[in-house]
Amino acid sequence: MIELNKAIPDFAAQATSETTVTNESIQGKNVVFYFYPRDSTPGCTTEGKEFRDAIEDFNETNTIIYGISKCSMKKHENFKAKQLFPFELISDPDEVFCKLFDVIKLKKLYGKEYMGIERSTFLFDKNGILKQEWRKVKVKGHVAEVLKASQAL
Repeated sequence: MIELNKAIPDFAAQATSETTVTNESIQGKNVVFYFYPRDSTPGCTTEGKEFRDAIEDFNETNTIIYGISKCSMKKHENFKAKQLFPFELISDPDEVFCKLFDVIKLKKLYGKEYMGIERSTFLFDKNGILKQEWRKVKVKGHVAEVLKASQAL
């Protein structure tokens, strides 16, 4: 698990637009990794749209955004296109990235328990050091909080 004020370990993750996200590809930029349960669900769509609508502000802070879920690359490409997301979505069907960030948690829905992604966001500085994390995220007001933190870097 990644800890505050520690560097992200070497990684490679498949993302939309036929890209691979690695330590080298994010070097020199602040990075937001936001984990969400599933494409095209109300909360996940709202969160993605809020990041989309704030992209110019994030760009001004030299911050790039990546959304991450276990959905397939095909679902990600459709979700990204439909919502006009100007950032890439990382597909993590095997939960490799999810486990690295410890976001797979026991969840309950309609009385049933299952393991799934707990909505979480992580902010790294340009040196790849984890500066802030948000767990059990509530969508409303969250993107503004993340933006404020990125502006403080």
